Amino acid sequence: MYDMKNLSRISHLEANASKGMDAFWQFDRAAFEEGAVSALTKQLAAVAVALTTQCPYCIELHVKAAREAGATDAQLSEIALVAAAIRAGGAITHATHMFEAK
Repeated sequence: MYDMKNLSRISHLEANASKGMDAFWQFDRAAFEEGAVSALTKQLAAVAVALTTQCPYCIELHVKAAREAGATDAQLSEIALVAAAIRAGGAITHATHMFEAK
């Protein structure tokens, strides 16, 4: 199901919903522009989010963009652990809902 070649089909969305897709691409470019947060930090954040949402397309695209922005293996490894910690932390904190207040 997940094949990077599928992304070529985005053109169908662009052809059939051009106004919305134009707005999406404009928003996407703006979100990743260098600003108060560096482009590298934004891409590392995107990698962490992609790992937690488990989107293989996003993982591949944002790891590539992070590397292009200068990410090292060490930075990508640490960001993966941050993502894992947040995901695990969510399970722990949500586990508190299993117990009735006494």
